[in-house]
Amino acid sequence: MSMATTLKEESEAKTRARTAKPVRMVVGITSAQTCLVLTGRLRALRLAGFQVTLVSSPGDLLTRITDAEAVRAKPIAMRRGIAPLADFQAFFSIFFYLVRHRPLIVDFGTPKAGMLGNLAAWMLRIPHRVYTLRGLKLESASGRKRRLLLWAERVSAYCAQVVLCNSASLRREAIALGIAPEAKLRILGDGSSNGVDTDRFCPGRSEVRSRLNIPASDPVVGFVGRLTQDKGVPELLEAFERVLNRFPNCWLLLVGWFDASEDALSVHLRARIADHPRIRHTGFVMDTAEYYRAMDLLILPTHREGFPNVVLEAAASGLPVVTTESTGARDAVIPEVTGLLVPPGYPEAIAEAALELLGNREKRFRMGTAARVWVLERFSNERVLALATEFYKSLLRPKEAARLAANEPK
Repeated sequence: MSMATTLKEESEAKTRARTAKPVRMVVGITSAQTCLVLTGRLRALRLAGFQVTLVSSPGDLLTRITDAEAVRAKPIAMRRGIAPLADFQAFFSIFFYLVRHRPLIVDFGTPKAGMLGNLAAWMLRIPHRVYTLRGLKLESASGRKRRLLLWAERVSAYCAQVVLCNSASLRREAIALGIAPEAKLRILGDGSSNGVDTDRFCPGRSEVRSRLNIPASDPVVGFVGRLTQDKGVPELLEAFERVLNRFPNCWLLLVGWFDASEDALSVHLRARIADHPRIRHTGFVMDTAEYYRAMDLLILPTHREGFPNVVLEAAASGLPVVTTESTGARDAVIPEVTGLLVPPGYPEAIAEAALELLGNREKRFRMGTAARVWVLERFSNERVLALATEFYKSLLRPKEAARLAANEPK
């Protein structure tokens, strides 16, 4: 083969790569707040060659995350609660956006976006449809509302070809509820949305205590996340009062925001947090890494989860964790090895577990060390994101995979 022929073939290959039709992918969620669980995942998909658009209700986090991940944003207003007129409008907005954009893959998650997005994608026969199940809101509902939420989950799953479950216990619960056939429900690796950046979330020094006027020698119990009833904040506050009876110099560090959701905290509880002399409340924090390093242990008394990222972040930071036996949460702790599990909704059990760890420094250190090793082995973002990108690639047909390879950054 002559040099001229080789150069011509290389030139043609570069031209095909430049002109290859992009493999469009739409990721959809209901609230801009959920963008936080997609950090790293969107970038990994883009670097794998996908042209990614994130559909979400408008908000500052949508703009910040899509700018940081260098993917496209499509704001479409969606209500988290039941709102027939708003849901009708959101459905048609998603439908016509998919008509114009024509993605090869859609991945809608969270209850409202999952139902509206997957239904629109199914009607349009989008080639590859994924529903990501990050938790079951119906677990904290009852009566007519629970039945409606279960119906919505079944519609989302029916319209998708694959249902990705965030954890093993979530998959088991979905099977038990008849949300989808067992063969359709998948879990990648050991679960989790995007794993943990173990370089950023690690043991080390922190200036947080100094900024918040917490003495270095005082014990600190931490919480990270939305301050809502479903996260178990009312029980946490009651448990903390019990802890203070034995450790009057203890602090409760609440890193999160008062979410305006259906399970929002009452005005009374908000005032109790604001006025309590031993509670420090930060509000929303974009980068929580140094806040974990200011804690002695993390408590997440949640009623329902998919797979709680905050538990993995705390574990990577070398902290033992107290969380509940709720769906999803129980997958994030190895009982008596990396932390402790308690029944959801029982302040006395939360307090007992916290007191056990606060009173035994050696046990806290042993559990925290084991927790970081466990996360490094199973939940590093490199491992979790690699499994995710390979999964989406596996959905493609040969010609589609060739297009993806042509668009992959070199």
